[in-house]
Amino acid sequence: MDLVKHLYPEDMVLQAMPDASPTRWHLAHTTWFFEEFVLKQFANGFKPHHPQYGYHFNSYYEAVGERWPRSERGLLSRPTCQEVVDYRQQTEERVGVLGSTLSDQAWAEAAKVIELGLHHEEQHQELLCTDIKAAFGLNPLFPKAFPLPGDKAADDPQAHAAANERWVNFAGGLHEIGYAGSDFHFDNEGPQHRIWVQDFAVHGTPVTNGQFRDFLDDGGYQTPALWLSNGWAWVHESSITKPLYWHEIDGVWFEFSLHGLIPLRDDRILSHVSAYEAMAYAEWAKARLPREHELEIALGQSSSDEGQFLDPDGFLHPHLAGRDQGLGSAYGTVWDWTQSAYTAYPGYYAPAGAIGEYNGKFMSSQLVLKGGSCVTPPGHVRSTYRNFFPPGARWQFTGIRLARDL
Repeated sequence: MDLVKHLYPEDMVLQAMPDASPTRWHLAHTTWFFEEFVLKQFANGFKPHHPQYGYHFNSYYEAVGERWPRSERGLLSRPTCQEVVDYRQQTEERVGVLGSTLSDQAWAEAAKVIELGLHHEEQHQELLCTDIKAAFGLNPLFPKAFPLPGDKAADDPQAHAAANERWVNFAGGLHEIGYAGSDFHFDNEGPQHRIWVQDFAVHGTPVTNGQFRDFLDDGGYQTPALWLSNGWAWVHESSITKPLYWHEIDGVWFEFSLHGLIPLRDDRILSHVSAYEAMAYAEWAKARLPREHELEIALGQSSSDEGQFLDPDGFLHPHLAGRDQGLGSAYGTVWDWTQSAYTAYPGYYAPAGAIGEYNGKFMSSQLVLKGGSCVTPPGHVRSTYRNFFPPGARWQFTGIRLARDL
């Protein structure tokens, strides 16, 4: 709710494109998750808050039932934003007293689903930010979703070292990949397995705006030899000439942010590029994108305490953090594209029931991203965390970190 305190009801019903959802829908869907998978399964005498909310706010769970089409979520004006807020408050109250009504065994089972629901809501906190940015990014008025904290955005001293040429080397050999602990993790992070890795290096920082402008000025978007075939088709079919949210106004470059239109600074971290753009830039830079397991190894040797994460009162735009040793902005700032297809690990089986639809059903035609972004909630990501999007997606805070063989 802190993330929407500066929005108006008119803002919260906007849907910029089929991949994005209205703010109101995120608030309602994360609430419905607790109602459907916690209260419905464990609460005695359960009755839904509203008989149609399951149809309205189910996302993709086929086992649960029919749902309103994802691409048309912005067409519905009801329930109102206030009704959704009331729905959240009453559902939270119902979940809050659940523990006192269950046996120890039933509560232990319910707690596992509640924990999943909390992590699910953290994912939607990030999506809420990127989706309202996509909606506001279509508006010629360049609205602000969050006030600009001038003390954090004006000087941004952490960004000045972003363009360094430091590479960090990692030893190859037999590595264990995937989550093996007992703490919470998503099912697609395991099981842990061994993989042989060649020696490799990862760039110490993500690519900056200035570095990508060199690519743009050198005709990167007009040079077919740099692009994958699908990427080159994507460039022409979508008339792509620059990163999403870049604007040239009277010869001056700006970028749209969650704080409105701000000057484009060369020393800030590049964001909102597709995997196609990332691969073309890597080809131009005589490097490559890292593989998923390489970034997991690198992240495992970096601190997750550093980095730029979601702060509703902070500067919600990428800048370099944690640059003193190892990988700068290893966690947070921007999601790093990898060249690895999102697929199942050896021995993976999706959980039974509707919860099994959470990750496994999307293991097709997508690439893995690692590390988190400036709107990822603190503590949400880890080295084994696997985000995934199709290669043409760029409304998320996606960036580029180069790799090379040794």
